[in-house]
Amino acid sequence: MVDYSKWKDIEISDDEDDTHPNIDTPSLFRWRHQARLERMAEKQQELDRLKREKEEYDRQVAELKGKLKSPDESTDMSKLKEALNLLEKKGEDLVKKQKEMEKKEKLEPWNVDTISSDGFSKTLINKPAKRDSEDLSEEEKEKRMKEFVKKHEANIKKYGMFKHFDDSRRFLMEHPELACEDTANYLVVWCINLEMEEKGELMSHVAHQTICMQFILELAKQLDRDPRSCISAFFHRIQQAEPEYKKAFTDELEGFKDRVRKRAEQKLEQLMKEAEEEERQARLGPGGLDPLEVMESLPEELKKCFESQDVQLLQDTIAKMDPEVATHHMKRCVDSGLWVPDANKKE
Repeated sequence: MVDYSKWKDIEISDDEDDTHPNIDTPSLFRWRHQARLERMAEKQQELDRLKREKEEYDRQVAELKGKLKSPDESTDMSKLKEALNLLEKKGEDLVKKQKEMEKKEKLEPWNVDTISSDGFSKTLINKPAKRDSEDLSEEEKEKRMKEFVKKHEANIKKYGMFKHFDDSRRFLMEHPELACEDTANYLVVWCINLEMEEKGELMSHVAHQTICMQFILELAKQLDRDPRSCISAFFHRIQQAEPEYKKAFTDELEGFKDRVRKRAEQKLEQLMKEAEEEERQARLGPGGLDPLEVMESLPEELKKCFESQDVQLLQDTIAKMDPEVATHHMKRCVDSGLWVPDANKKE
């Protein structure tokens, strides 16, 4: 079906309306037409101004990229990064202006002066480029993360220790390379380790910074942009304290801390099991049996012999037992190292 609604408000003529007999109709039509032409001229001026701003924006971006690619000894990197921040804001403002103008244009009825004009021309403002995402295997991702952490670990930890949004934003704008998945993954592991070390308060602090990073990455995914270009946008939005956004942030933070505590508890249990298994392996006798497990399984009369280390009592006890049962238990004692046959002879 064709949607004809967009043509329902076309201003076809300057004289389509009936007017009062006492009104000078030709003068009224001329006034209407002139007013419409003036509105159109103002709109065109806005478009021209937006186009010039876009061209200047592109020129500044190209110039800044050139300086960043080929810095010399006199290059002040902090000023370049500050300039990049300002350009990002300017680019966002230009996109916003363009959308507002497009919205106005859609709502504006056609008329005799515009119905035959080119309806497909528009100014395009490039969005900040997305960070290249390669199809990496798990091994390649792990290798990349290790290299990234080795290079940026100190700055990641500095970011993790910030408390205020302004400080975090400023630091990330100075170090935009930190806005990536590798940083978020490092912070998650750090939180788990802190909780395992029973540093709950510090874990909560780093968890806050972790969620900030994850929200930046999520915003970049939603906008289909490079996370580095979303740093300012996230902090601007979270500091506006929109109730729904703030609640989503708080809920995610609390949920993340709960998950960290559960994961830390699981890892501690796993480490304890691994430590116990290592001790058990170290205890195994020549036959591969654990002396503690064998000791617990012995009949009480045999257990007392080994606890008292009384050889004569052991011999007397074995003599009283069923030969098959005694053989079974003594073989297990030998395999576990509880009993070493002919130990005295070897000495």
